[in-house]
Amino acid sequence: MEFSSKLLENAVDAMSQLPGIGKRTALRLVLHLLKQPEAKTELLTRRLQEMRANINFCSNCHNISDQTLCEICANPNRDKQLICVVEDIRDVMAIENTSQYRGHYHVLGGKISPMEGIGPGDLTISSLVEKVKEGEVTELIFALSSTMEGDTTNFYIFKQLSGMDITTTTIARGISVGDELEYADEVTLGRSILHRIPFETSLKNN
Repeated sequence: MEFSSKLLENAVDAMSQLPGIGKRTALRLVLHLLKQPEAKTELLTRRLQEMRANINFCSNCHNISDQTLCEICANPNRDKQLICVVEDIRDVMAIENTSQYRGHYHVLGGKISPMEGIGPGDLTISSLVEKVKEGEVTELIFALSSTMEGDTTNFYIFKQLSGMDITTTTIARGISVGDELEYADEVTLGRSILHRIPFETSLKNN
């Protein structure tokens, strides 16, 4: 792709680093921004800078938050005894959109994937185990994507909790095997949460 301006080329290169954005899409977005009033572009830049500089991670569940505690963990009406284990913020948003879940979350920050060099120590598994050891949590819901990496992560956590007095369930397989959680529709995801099954049962079915 030939550019008449090095500044334009640099902007397109930077934009194309975003997931799912190729060079042609990046060029279209950059040209769109170029046509907008300067104030709009400055506002976008300022909002991104503010987010990067000031955003926090919840000290309890590791969800993205503006405060030390996210709104879910700070809500006294949420059930602290019930924790839904998810991969990232997108899964929290997907489950919240179903309006079927009133417990807390624990965001792992990814899933175990040796191919990508991601091991248990790269995730927030240790803080989850410590939370369970405190004794207030009565049930963990595994809500990771139905992939090999997701199942491996579920099983690893399950083994770490061996001998502890806690119920472990997994969302019902209304979510197809191999599907990413964030792309599931609200009805299917909501039913999966409501009709969760014991994790041991899911091991027998694999």
